[in-house]
Amino acid sequence: MMKFKSLFLSAAIGLLIPFSYAQKPPEPFGPIPNANQLRWKQMEYYMFIHFGPNTFTNKEWGHGNEDPKVFNPTSLDAEQWARTAKVAGMKAIIITAKHHDGFCLFPSRYSTHTVRESLWKNGKGDVLKELAAACKKYGLKMGVYLSPWDRNHPDYGTEKYNQIFANTLQEVLGNYGEIFEQWFDGANGEGPNGKKVAYDWDLFRGVVYKNQPGAVIFSDIGPGVRWTGNEKGIAGLTNWSTINTDGYQIGPLSPPWRRLNQGNENGKYWIPSECDVSIRPGWFYSPETDDKVKTLDQLLSIYHASVGRNANLLLNVPVDRRGLIAVPDSLRLMELRKALDDEFKVNLAKGKKVSVSNTRGNSAQFAGSKLVDGAFESYWCSDDRIKTASITIDLGVSTTFNRVVLQEYIKLGQRVKSFKVSYLHDGSWKQIDMQTTVGYKRIFSFPDVTGTKLRIDVLEAKACPVVSEIGIYRSKGKVPELLMATFPPQQDKP
Repeated sequence: MMKFKSLFLSAAIGLLIPFSYAQKPPEPFGPIPNANQLRWKQMEYYMFIHFGPNTFTNKEWGHGNEDPKVFNPTSLDAEQWARTAKVAGMKAIIITAKHHDGFCLFPSRYSTHTVRESLWKNGKGDVLKELAAACKKYGLKMGVYLSPWDRNHPDYGTEKYNQIFANTLQEVLGNYGEIFEQWFDGANGEGPNGKKVAYDWDLFRGVVYKNQPGAVIFSDIGPGVRWTGNEKGIAGLTNWSTINTDGYQIGPLSPPWRRLNQGNENGKYWIPSECDVSIRPGWFYSPETDDKVKTLDQLLSIYHASVGRNANLLLNVPVDRRGLIAVPDSLRLMELRKALDDEFKVNLAKGKKVSVSNTRGNSAQFAGSKLVDGAFESYWCSDDRIKTASITIDLGVSTTFNRVVLQEYIKLGQRVKSFKVSYLHDGSWKQIDMQTTVGYKRIFSFPDVTGTKLRIDVLEAKACPVVSEIGIYRSKGKVPELLMATFPPQQDKP
């Protein structure tokens, strides 16, 4: 009888263990990223390349009347671009396939202002073809910028033009392999006939979706990715991936810059932000700016103000007149890569003991240990009724650090509204920072502190908090400058 009871008890315990582990996950809260947006978000950092006649005429916005023969790079090497981006730690390259001057870096059938009419390779060249091959060789994604504004095309300003631009999009999106991001801006000036065009954005987006179903579309209002409201690479200290865009358009009728920068807490759509900024004062190469490449400190501050605030960073590195990334730019990118590698080289929190104020269903599936396992797909979360929580990481010994990285599991939505970061020193808790949103990634930089424990207090959340990772680091570099976006007066309504 005793043996039977023992066997029964063992079987019962064996049944209980898996049930305690297989706790139901929380339901998604609010808008959530689709698969394309999630893949895009995890890329974090990639290269923008502005290249065209402006490179040779020292202009930022060409007039469209430039002789296409001016485009004649002597040593164009797309593999050098891709190799540089790869070594720099970037995940992709987006290129200006057609800027406002209308010049196409590919031999378009719908324009006479292209590389076909240039001296480069006797009119037989195709920059997009070479870049696509280079990106494939180095394992990078490729994106394209095509401006709908065309200061050269004779049909710009007529009813024909929208279909012409759609056809041009079709050429690019259908002939150069996978495109991860289609970049649109809202520039809408006059063409050669002095008239403007009412862009058919529904038509344009339809071409993207038909040819590149895996791509995200960037614009002031997405729908895949939104502009962050400035060209300085600065996301908001509060940065929701959700935003309301109903009633707004791309261009002059876009949402106010502050809204683009910060999103909306109760936004209707998941449209995360991308920060675009150039490594030089201008977007196109100019020999006069060879000594004006942003410093390492400036780039580190930009990285922390973009990737470190729930945005992606699109860093423009213009190609010079030879068709190469210039030495000053390349060297600075390598310095930035080394600095970031050093900054986040060793996660002092990985594998450490974690205690939490609440665990969902007391399940090992959502235990605090998931916060320090180095895996984004695992996460800690609380019971549904719990919207405040405390997470404490025991470092074991007195440890000096100056960086903290937090990540929400955004597959289930963005939830945290405010939180506090503190450390334990000599038996007392000292506050490091108190902020609002987290999102996919939030990085905190501060002067060295020394303590035995780190605590994250979720002060307010829209639903039960779901946190994927916490990292603790010690950087040898100085604390990056705190960059803040500024906005002109603007009324926040459609």
